[in-house]
Amino acid sequence: MHEDPWKGIVRADGAGTRLYSLTHGISEQLLPVYDKPLIYSLLSTLMLAGIRDILIITASRDHAVYCDLLGDGSHWGLKLFYAVQHAPEGIAQAFVIGTDFIGSQRAGLILGGNVSYGHGLVEIFRRATSRTHGATVFGHYVRDPQRYGMVSFGDGGYAHSIEEKPSDPKFNYAVTGFYLYDNQVVEIAKALSPSARGELEITDVNLAYLHRHDLHVEIPGRGIAGKLLHVTEGEIFDVVVDLRHSSPTFGRWVARQLSDRNRLMLGVPAGFAHGFYVLSGMAECSYKCTDYYAPHLERMLAWNEAQTGTRWPLLHSSPPLLARKDAQSSPLLGAEVFE
Repeated sequence: MHEDPWKGIVRADGAGTRLYSLTHGISEQLLPVYDKPLIYSLLSTLMLAGIRDILIITASRDHAVYCDLLGDGSHWGLKLFYAVQHAPEGIAQAFVIGTDFIGSQRAGLILGGNVSYGHGLVEIFRRATSRTHGATVFGHYVRDPQRYGMVSFGDGGYAHSIEEKPSDPKFNYAVTGFYLYDNQVVEIAKALSPSARGELEITDVNLAYLHRHDLHVEIPGRGIAGKLLHVTEGEIFDVVVDLRHSSPTFGRWVARQLSDRNRLMLGVPAGFAHGFYVLSGMAECSYKCTDYYAPHLERMLAWNEAQTGTRWPLLHSSPPLLARKDAQSSPLLGAEVFE
């Protein structure tokens, strides 16, 4: 019988001190996030990556609760196994505890406080799990890098450096709590020396792969942002184009004139391109967005894209003055669109 090349490990053994006193009597991963326990989201991430054999590491007090809640996982098409971490000896200890479970396979580890979301997750996870050697970490753009373990990387996706909570950060990608490793991770973890706080650090595992020039970085898309805007001064012609490839209105556009006089607001759903043409001498717009602005994930659509047929009310029939990034945008056939 074919054996799955990947084994997954979920760390659900933390003390949850940041959520105290909620976690005084219950594991953090059993608390609800919207309509289901957090542990469900952790398992879902591993499932999206195609991992079905999963070891759940718990604290001794919570072991029976997890077994009762999740069982053997067969009702989800999973094979669930359980182990107990009796003392907090670091994240990387998961590979020591899970040595027999991992066997000769590759291993994915997800930490208990992580919820993965964003555009194209399945494709990104599958690309990462297709690698037969090395390690993969997932980066997330943050505005406060002093609070996180940060990673820099080149165009090929190979990591250049890792810094833990840098006082003078030079890059903005934090390492998230989902990691994929080849089978060498077991021996690497066993060879680690405890840090000053007496733990086997996951950063030291990643540094071992970095020094071998075999640490890959993937950047999942953020949740696709929607926005609500209105004009606080001046007047604009605002255009919205549907870039959801699976939508029946893909490539179609709508437009409205917004001004400080008519006080209209325009909602731009997630997955739509948005741009405007200033009709007054100057204009000022105000946005409310469903996610932080992430310039590294911005997509561009040419203003004069022929396929959409957008009709702009150009003043004096002269071409508009474009920002540099807008001048480099693509037609619809060459643009990156959403699912």
